[in-house]
Amino acid sequence: MTNGHINPANVPDIALKDGHSIPQIGLGVLRIDDDGVTPVVESALEAGYRHIDGAAGYNNEAGVGRALAATGYNTGAKRETLWVTTKLRDSQQGYDSALRAFDDSLAKLQLDYVDMYMIHWPTPFDWRSGETWKAFVKLREEGRARTLGVCNFMPADLKRLYEETGSRPAVNQIELHPTWQQREVVAYCKEQGIAVEAYSPMARGADLNAGDGTIARIAEAHGVSPAQVILRWHIENGTIIIPKSVHAERQRENLDLFGFALTAEEHAAIDALDGPTRAGHDPATFTYA
Repeated sequence: MTNGHINPANVPDIALKDGHSIPQIGLGVLRIDDDGVTPVVESALEAGYRHIDGAAGYNNEAGVGRALAATGYNTGAKRETLWVTTKLRDSQQGYDSALRAFDDSLAKLQLDYVDMYMIHWPTPFDWRSGETWKAFVKLREEGRARTLGVCNFMPADLKRLYEETGSRPAVNQIELHPTWQQREVVAYCKEQGIAVEAYSPMARGADLNAGDGTIARIAEAHGVSPAQVILRWHIENGTIIIPKSVHAERQRENLDLFGFALTAEEHAAIDALDGPTRAGHDPATFTYA
């Protein structure tokens, strides 16, 4: 189901606390240029994806918009089957600037609304999330952003946002993969009813070789790829995932996660791969302008 509609890949939905539901698997479009992203999104839609995760900071919203318009997923009944996320640039945080930035994103995407709008990084060294969130609430009240989320927020950031606004996001998108499981963040989000969404779900490919062949051995036992093993682990954890691939065959493979299940021992073996090193940036110090 996707927003109440059957989707062709039979990807389950994750129910959010705001009453909406998000397809558990989406397509990430980070590091794809604006021209190149259009055929990537088109092939993903053809493969059965009904969840596209983008951001203003990726500098390819216009290319995503061209794909949505070309395939008819930007309006009407087809639009209602699709979940589109975009994110605010950190440099445009603040009340008025966030509203202006959203208008720009919506125009580039060629949409009347987005399914989720997110603060990209908390920037605690230049905190403006409270004022930004008030703009987000206005957009939700207008029906132009249906779900509100954040990315890279640690428990202290989430607490600060709640203290300033009385609100919690429906989704927190964080770096999460077998060797960087962020268990304290995940536990806090679950306590607060915040859904967890994983970016870099395979550590940009590094985790495919994690654990001295652990992933490969599990993959061989099931007749699937190492990538499918890791993505299945996320699925069984109830995590929303947005694996990126520019190749149609790999896109289809990343959707094909429901014909096998990990044993309890296999799942525990992947749990045991947790480590101290992230693949990406530290939210306490990073800004994605």
